[in-house]
Amino acid sequence: MINLSDKILEETIIKRPNKSYKGTFGRITLIGGNKNFAGAIIMASSAAVYAGAGLVTTMTDKNNKTALNEALPEAMYADYKKITDNKALIQNADVIVIGPGLGTNESSEKILRNVLKLIGKNQKLIIDGSAITLIAKRKIKLPQAKIILTPHQMEWQRLSGIKIDEQNYTVNKKCQEKLNAIVVLKSHRTEIYTNDKCFKNTVGTPAQATGGMGDTLAGMIAGFIGQFKQTEQAVSAAIYMHSKIAEELSKNQYVVLPHQIINNIPYYMKKYQKK
Repeated sequence: MINLSDKILEETIIKRPNKSYKGTFGRITLIGGNKNFAGAIIMASSAAVYAGAGLVTTMTDKNNKTALNEALPEAMYADYKKITDNKALIQNADVIVIGPGLGTNESSEKILRNVLKLIGKNQKLIIDGSAITLIAKRKIKLPQAKIILTPHQMEWQRLSGIKIDEQNYTVNKKCQEKLNAIVVLKSHRTEIYTNDKCFKNTVGTPAQATGGMGDTLAGMIAGFIGQFKQTEQAVSAAIYMHSKIAEELSKNQYVVLPHQIINNIPYYMKKYQKK
């Protein structure tokens, strides 16, 4: 297990080339946010935008359109119940995020299955939150793609069958290899399992223990892997920076809120970009 440090940021975040345009920095499509959980998909989308994603599309419940437009005018909206009409938004994306605020009812499952059918083998797919729960409970087959799973320990238990108190490096690694996906196992010290290496986050704070933190992380990972070529490195850098920002903010406040991390992402990326 490799302990992460500031070095991962310095190695990953490169200076933007002069000859670039919005397509240079990744096309990201995020799917989630039922009518009761608009905040989850808005936070995920905001994190992707603030992390530097070039083009962001948010597919969500139509009731969330106004809230999304007001909170994040940079993101394009589409109705997630009209997947067939909007399939190009998924098929043309470099990175897809599904799960934040999606829910686990029949309608949510239908959306998830429809999205997974459209995923191509060269696309990067982040599966988060309730999408993980649905996949575990309904035994939904994962598509052939570059998959990143972002479960917390209970979601990992549902997906892997490994009880929380039995989760350790050896059994987690075996399950990750079987799934053939990058696994971001979120905990007090998040662990990242990849085919080649495993990493451990070394920063973070209990001030992060608040709703929306995982949604923000999923969006941030999307923004990073949409821009930076080395996917495993970009995932690890996003996780480390997410906690690094929170740890710094917690020096002066009791609780760190997801939107505060989001607002600080561009400043920390500039601070640590490769010289």
